[in-house]
Amino acid sequence: MSFPSHSPYVIIGAGIHGLSTAYHLALALRASGKGSGADILVIDKTSIAAGASGIACGVVRNNYFQPAMRELMADSVDLWESDAEAYSYHGVGYMQISHQGMHADVADIHDQQRAIGYPSEFIEGEKDCLVYMKNLFPDWQAQSITSVLHEKKGGYANNTKAMYGLAGKAEAQGVRILSGVTVTGLQLDGGAVSAVHTDRGSIQTGYLVVGVGPWVQALWQMLELPATLTIKGNDGSLHEGLPLWTYWSLQEGTLGVDPDFQKTAAGNAPPVIHVDTDAALYSDVDGSLITDQPWGIYYKPDFHFGGIQGGAMPYRIETPAAQVAVDPYGVDSPDFIVGDDFAHMWCSALAHCQKRFEGQIGAYNKQPSGGIGCFTPDSFPVFDVFRQNCYVIADSNHGFKMLGVGKLVAGEIVGNRSKLLEPFRYSRYARGELHPVSNSPFPWS
Repeated sequence: MSFPSHSPYVIIGAGIHGLSTAYHLALALRASGKGSGADILVIDKTSIAAGASGIACGVVRNNYFQPAMRELMADSVDLWESDAEAYSYHGVGYMQISHQGMHADVADIHDQQRAIGYPSEFIEGEKDCLVYMKNLFPDWQAQSITSVLHEKKGGYANNTKAMYGLAGKAEAQGVRILSGVTVTGLQLDGGAVSAVHTDRGSIQTGYLVVGVGPWVQALWQMLELPATLTIKGNDGSLHEGLPLWTYWSLQEGTLGVDPDFQKTAAGNAPPVIHVDTDAALYSDVDGSLITDQPWGIYYKPDFHFGGIQGGAMPYRIETPAAQVAVDPYGVDSPDFIVGDDFAHMWCSALAHCQKRFEGQIGAYNKQPSGGIGCFTPDSFPVFDVFRQNCYVIADSNHGFKMLGVGKLVAGEIVGNRSKLLEPFRYSRYARGELHPVSNSPFPWS
């Protein structure tokens, strides 16, 4: 394929958002008679799924305290289910297992899931929770658990396979995907983007979509947009000069055992497990105290990662944001991505939850998983148009599970404004229309 000098639509990023937008925009253009997939060009500085989408844990869930997030995720789950084979999707369900401090929040999630018709089961009380979990896993032994929210939909997808399946769908519609193309700048004429400058030449365009995950700050700077903002609080107070982007290291890894090691008592593939507890966590190696503060982990079997894959609470990166923005995965050594103490904590936490994981820390396999997350000020996405013709998808590390966002963005590009995306406009910060915050230790909840 020769390098194009023009494309009506240019999409930067061949990950979940870029590829989903490309595929659904091709369908929308054809349906509306406004064009076809041949009018769409996807460019990526490396290759398909080479960034965050390729090392994402792949969890697909509806477990959010924020109503707008629940509705958006329910829409995405429907899309994952629509072609499970192409998306390498496993609809095994998802479990939020919590301590008393989160009980009210999780009960509210269950009530609102019922209100939108999202199937889930809610178990309350320490005794009933233990019985429920032991029916699934006879070796269940987690302490201080007083509620279990079992989502019957959701699950996980094999990340790279899902992205190549999505790319295949886009290319079947005529979309062109060019890898090895690094964006070096944007040309702004009359306030709008008129061209994308790359290391292989310039591409004239009438519409630009930015779906680059943790690299969003670099593109934001090319759009000449402000690096700070003012947020109006729920009490009407103004918080000025806040940085728009912050970075967190996503603590994830893999236990190198057979994925079938985690099968249920009935011999079935298990749901994704997420545990938040205030029970003290002790080392599975020497019995020493790791923490007496609330902690959380998530885990699942995954044949892509070749074992039991999951993670724990991330930590904020203090390296200057400008340095991280250039290359989120190249800031430092691999230890920058996953802290040295992660394996000890996570494997001990697995053993705290299920007896089968006791003594398994030697099987821990340190490999690329998780990476760096770029977060907005309130840790929730921004989906909006800037510079008149540039749609920015800033997912705030909620990306992979949001398969449906590309479809909604594509609809907006052809003129169909989405009610589901309205709560995620950039203007919410100035209006003080912020998403509610839960008691979860995870910044994305």
